Amino acid sequence: MAWDWEKLQQQRKTTGPKTPPQVGQVLDRLKGSRFKLPGFSFIVIGLVVIYLATSTVYTVAVDEVGVIQRFGKYSRIAGPGLNFKFPAGIEKLSKVKVRYVYKEEFGLRTAKADVRSRYAGGEAYLSESLMLTGDLNVAVVPWIVQYRIKDPYLYLFKVRNVRNTLRDLTESTMRLVVGDRSINEVISKREEIAEQAQELLQKELDEAETGISVTTIEMKRTNVPEPVQPSFNEVNQAVQEKEKMIYQAREAYNKAVPQARGDAEKTIREAEGYALDRVNRAKGDASRFLSLYQAYVKSEDVTRRRLYLEAIRDIFPKLGNKYIVDSNQKNFLPLLNLGKTEKGGEQ
Repeated sequence: MAWDWEKLQQQRKTTGPKTPPQVGQVLDRLKGSRFKLPGFSFIVIGLVVIYLATSTVYTVAVDEVGVIQRFGKYSRIAGPGLNFKFPAGIEKLSKVKVRYVYKEEFGLRTAKADVRSRYAGGEAYLSESLMLTGDLNVAVVPWIVQYRIKDPYLYLFKVRNVRNTLRDLTESTMRLVVGDRSINEVISKREEIAEQAQELLQKELDEAETGISVTTIEMKRTNVPEPVQPSFNEVNQAVQEKEKMIYQAREAYNKAVPQARGDAEKTIREAEGYALDRVNRAKGDASRFLSLYQAYVKSEDVTRRRLYLEAIRDIFPKLGNKYIVDSNQKNFLPLLNLGKTEKGGEQ
């Protein structure tokens, strides 16, 4: 219908400015208009149903669990899948990823995660990785801690800030392990240090009831601060040269000493063999002399003749040419050429 503008203006002038309606008046008007707006009740009921459905039905993923609190107190843990609970305000749901591997970085941050990840360091993170070693040297030790949540109840309710607690315990543990080793061990034995730090850190986390299980501790490249790197390299070079000379001296020693011992052993064995030979020969000569003497005692003439003939047999081959001259022969010069050929060869 058309509006009567003049009549409306007249009503405004007579009634004056209107005050905001009270709560009771609004409710009365709503009650009075319930027959005029039949869909309003259904909208309210629909909103209530949606609210109850969204706050009572929930889904837990495969890699997580649901922790239920009833009026703020821990009630139960729900497994993966579709679950139900009381509406919000009565029970509260907190989802915790128990299979996801978290990580905390110390002395560096991941700039690009890839097959070969890139890490960013610098002065901003130097305070985390700068440590004092057992031989009073300063080392830059960056590392990464990977962990899982093994107990959701402890993780949520026993420690107020689990992440800060983990970082503090990890840093103190790593400084403890590095402080017991020399700078060379810190640089060359990173895997051994990581294993020891992981064992100590897990013990500290269990005592603090954090509900965290340390998976691995990965030690990155350890070095000395940049201002002292040239001096450190010179010291390492001098140490390497020293070790090289020691190894060369040991090599020469290992060659000379065994050879000298072998020569000495050889000389001793030769002397012992010579002494044994001389003793055996002397014993043999003495036994032969005694046997000859016994034979001589039994038959002097035969033994004397036999000794003479044996001596002649041994001496004659050593005399060279022999000329036997008959006492009746007056001239034996022509016989000197016997046994010689005309050409000077032997016949």
